[in-house]
This record gives sequence, structure tokens and C-alpha cells, in this order.
Amino acid sequence: VQLQASGGGLVQAGGSLSLSCTATRRTGSNNGMGWFRQAPGKEREFVATISWNGGTTYYADSVKGRFTISRDNAKNTVYLQMNRLEPEDTAVYYCAVARTAAASTSAYYYQYWGRGTLVTVSS
Repeated sequence: VQLQASGGGLVQAGGSLSLSCTATRRTGSNNGMGWFRQAPGKEREFVATISWNGGTTYYADSVKGRFTISRDNAKNTVYLQMNRLEPEDTAVYYCAVARTAAASTSAYYYQYWGRGTLVTVSS
């Protein structure tokens, strides 16, 4: 399974960006999916996750109320709508496919990872 993420870029603080991630096979449609990010000099951290049917979602406290994860299984695609962006959101964002159908907050439970897309938020 290959994952292709897109939608990153440069935005001013307070602005919005929408990320998308498409899996090359339908495997992702039966699995939970998630977004993680890694800022310069920091470890990778969990951002958001969604179960296989979209019925369950979890968010990191730092993005709760600002980011929304969703998915379209017909398109094998997961989305991350990011609003009210802050400079602290600057990072490379990675999408991933979980090992199970559940939404998972731990990177341990993910088996496939995309290459990442850079999001830069200027102050």
C-alpha cells in the first residue's frame, strides 16, 4: 500500500489548510487511518485518527476544536481540515493506515506510512 499526501504549504497564523491522503489500494478502506506530525527537532506526535467507517475519531488536545479528520472510503482518501492554524502547528504531516479497523492514537498500531507533506505556519 502506498499513501500519497498532499495539501501542505505556507499559511499565516489564523489561516486554514486542508490535507488529503489517498491509498493506492482499498486496504485503507477497511482500516483505521490517522495523521501524525513531526516538527523540526521534535519527535513524531499523534494528531488525529478515524475508524474504518468514520464512526470514531480522536484528536490530540493541541488540535481539538481546530482540526477535523474525515474519510471517503469510495476514494480511499482521508482528509485533515486544519483551521485557526498556529505557528506551533508547523511540521511535516504524515498519514498512516492502521493495522486494525479501529481508530488508534499510537503510532505502534500503524502499518503503512505516507511520505509526509510540509505545513508551515508563519506568525
